[in-house]
Amino acid sequence: MVEGMEAAEAASLVLRDGVILLGGALLFVTLFRRLGLGAVLGYLVCGALLGPDGLGLVGRGEEILSIADFGIILLLFLVGLELHPSRLWRLKQDIFGLGVMQVTLSGLAITSLVYFATGFSLAASLAIGLPLALSSTAQVLPSLRASGEINTPPGERAFSILLLQDLSIVPLITIIAAMSRAPPDPSVPPGWQLGLYTVAAIVGLVLAGRYLINPLFRLIGRVSERELFVVAGLFTVLASAAVMEALHLSTALGAFIAGVMLADSPYRHELETDIDPFRSILLGLFFIAVGMMLDLDAIANRPFFVVGMAFALIALKAATLFGIAKLFGMPTRRALKLGLLLSQGGEFAFVLLAQAQDALLIAPEAASLFGAIVTVSMASTPFLMKFNEWIDRRRPKADDSHLDGPETSHVTSAIIIGYGRFGQAVAQMLMAKDISVTLIDSKPSQIEISGTFGMKVYYGDGIRLDLLRSAGAGEAEALLFCIDGAALNAKKLKPILEAFPQAAIFVRAFDRLQVMRLDGIDLAGIYREVFDSAVTMGRDALVTLGVPKKEAARVEREYRQIDIERLQRQSQSGDLHDSKDMMFRPGSSLADETPV
Repeated sequence: MVEGMEAAEAASLVLRDGVILLGGALLFVTLFRRLGLGAVLGYLVCGALLGPDGLGLVGRGEEILSIADFGIILLLFLVGLELHPSRLWRLKQDIFGLGVMQVTLSGLAITSLVYFATGFSLAASLAIGLPLALSSTAQVLPSLRASGEINTPPGERAFSILLLQDLSIVPLITIIAAMSRAPPDPSVPPGWQLGLYTVAAIVGLVLAGRYLINPLFRLIGRVSERELFVVAGLFTVLASAAVMEALHLSTALGAFIAGVMLADSPYRHELETDIDPFRSILLGLFFIAVGMMLDLDAIANRPFFVVGMAFALIALKAATLFGIAKLFGMPTRRALKLGLLLSQGGEFAFVLLAQAQDALLIAPEAASLFGAIVTVSMASTPFLMKFNEWIDRRRPKADDSHLDGPETSHVTSAIIIGYGRFGQAVAQMLMAKDISVTLIDSKPSQIEISGTFGMKVYYGDGIRLDLLRSAGAGEAEALLFCIDGAALNAKKLKPILEAFPQAAIFVRAFDRLQVMRLDGIDLAGIYREVFDSAVTMGRDALVTLGVPKKEAARVEREYRQIDIERLQRQSQSGDLHDSKDMMFRPGSSLADETPV
């Protein structure tokens, strides 16, 4: 009876805490996003304010953190889904070169800082300095994935360092255990044994992915039950993490390997869609728990030390990584951006600081103090990113001096301006018939990733007359503007038409409104970027729904003709609603063709 009442009370408490945390998260994340400071800082402030050292509305931060850690596991699994094994192999130099140097040099530099700033013993300084060398995977990777930078060379380098940091958990735990002053824990294997376990676990997960997981998803695909994909995806992540946990290894690493093994699965995108909501919620809860565990008393007692050490940590890591990146041949601005991106402390520091405390290397007060320093450094990340954006605005070309301009290109038959998803398809078709092409793009990241596919893309603003002349537009037979943007209009294109009258000019248009703005100039063709694919889908859907192929083709012809007439009238009047009565709609369909 008493146990039942205690269980009911605990369930009520969990429900109450959940309502408070979710309500606080809604308020603070909305506010901080409106201020342009990002969601992470909102979650941290929410946890700190509502937690035991704040208003005291919610407690048990450690319990919440133990659940929310699963968000990092899901994050690494989703990142693994984006990395085919061959691509991961291509990154081996960055992982084991750049990554090892970052962890080693940053760890030693921070160890020296702690040693001279606190007077701690060398062992205690090392037990603090090495964990602080790790960065926040939970902060950096979502940012890289959301912006698409994870698929660019700079993003891949940032990811390579983060992956190596996760791999380094095992040797760092081994180092702390070797310095331990506490009696050895018989349940924890020695360091050499953990190393063997790591290799064996990776090989085992790779084999399981090939011979068990992939066949499992093929079977589920034949059943066609969406819920089963969610269950199977979560089972895969949990099982791989559980194997690593049982071997005292990184659970996040196990989830990452499971993701890599499914990267070439035809169900990859469905898995990503199903699991991503769980990842988002749990990562938010993770940062709330970190905020709840922030020792505000430690900050209040030594505010200048905490803020000063957090600033020193950021500056030292950024400077060290900047130097290593330059050593690896990165341009100055990208090296600085990488340094700032990974300059904060990370979530694994809390784990390693707890290990150091259990090993009697540092006192509980020191663990709380440096835990607060790590949290403050994590809270500074949105401001560092703002600073990075300011540098980009102030020095827009500082990082692009290493990129070739089109003045170094040979004269070709066609010039394609904009080498994104649209321009790539156009270029492929021209190259299929051995037509010489000059490619121009204004995004350094796009140019760099195109280079990994063997494509030479020149840097520059392809709307400028001087740049087009230097690219050989005076001799080109065609200029194809495939840039992504609705700002290209008749006013900007007229000077180009006058300067290069011999060239046929083709333009990619965003929508009908942009086509209307291009009316009145002599272009070889205007192509709405989704128009043809939408018409093709509509025609194929008609056939699938029982309309004869010949009639579906007639519908396509009629629709195209009506659309051309509407567009002409709209362009002449400047009114988007002109001729709307010509549109097909319920009650005004196309009659069947009368047999002759």
